[in-house]
Amino acid sequence: MQEAAFRASQLAARYELWETTSEALAARIAALRALPDILGANVTIPHKTGVLPFLDAATPESLYFTQAVNTITLEAAPAGIRLIGHNTDVPALQRVLREEHAWSAGKRLTVLGTGGAARAAVAVALLEGADPWIVARRPASGRNLLAAFAPHWQHSPGRQPTDDLEERVVDLANTEALAAVLEGTSVLIQATPIGTGSRAASPLPLRLLKQLPPDAFVFDMVYNPPVTALIEAALAFGLRASGGLPMLLYQGAAAFTLWTGLPAPLDQMRAALRQ
Repeated sequence: MQEAAFRASQLAARYELWETTSEALAARIAALRALPDILGANVTIPHKTGVLPFLDAATPESLYFTQAVNTITLEAAPAGIRLIGHNTDVPALQRVLREEHAWSAGKRLTVLGTGGAARAAVAVALLEGADPWIVARRPASGRNLLAAFAPHWQHSPGRQPTDDLEERVVDLANTEALAAVLEGTSVLIQATPIGTGSRAASPLPLRLLKQLPPDAFVFDMVYNPPVTALIEAALAFGLRASGGLPMLLYQGAAAFTLWTGLPAPLDQMRAALRQ
C-alpha cells in the first residue's frame, strides 16, 4: 500500500518491515534518529502502547486520549532529531463507521480486546457519543482501559458523570453475560489479533452473533484474511459486517500524509491492498 503511494506520488522511497521484539524496541526506536533519509515509521501490535516512553512527544489524541501510537514522524530540532507519536487509527475508524452509517449517539459500541487497537475503538466511541463496553479475557485489563479514559468520559456527548465504568466490562468466558451485552449492541468491534492468518479462529463463540440486533454492524480490525471467521458468520446471520481493510487503508493514508505532507493517493493504495 505505501509502496504504491510512493510510486503514485513519484517519491524515491520504500516501506520496509522490521520485526522487533519487546526487548529490542528501545534500540529500534533510537535507531530512527541515526538512520539517514527516514520519513517515519509505523508501530503495530504489540508495541502501540509500549513505544510511548521512547518518543520525544506525542499528539494529544495519542498521548492523552488513547495512550497508543501507530505512526511516528521525525522532526528536526537544534538538539537533534525528535520523534513524534501519532494515532491514525482513531480517524480511520471514525471514517469507516461513518461511511457505514453504523450508529447514532447513545448507541452501544462493544469492543473485543484491551490493547492499542481497543483503545482507539473506545476513543472513537467517546468522540462519537456512543456507549462503550469491553469484552476481555482478563476483565481487570478492561477495567484499567476504561479507567484510563475517565478524564475524557465526562466530556463525551451525552455522558453522565455517574456512569460506572467497571460495570461495562464483560468476562469473555461468561457467555451468558456476553450474550446479554450483544443483545443491546449496535456496533461490535473486534480489536484483537485473533483471526490473523486464519479463516477458522474466532475471538468469541460465533453462535453468540445471533444475539446482535438485525441492524448491528460488525467490524473486524483483522485484515488478513480479508474475510475472517467472525465476518463470515456475521454475514451468514444477515448482519452488516466488514473486515479491516478499509481501516488499514485510511490509517495508512493518514500516515502517508504525515510523513510526506502530500495528499494520499487513495485509489492506488486501495488497489494495492486488494491485490
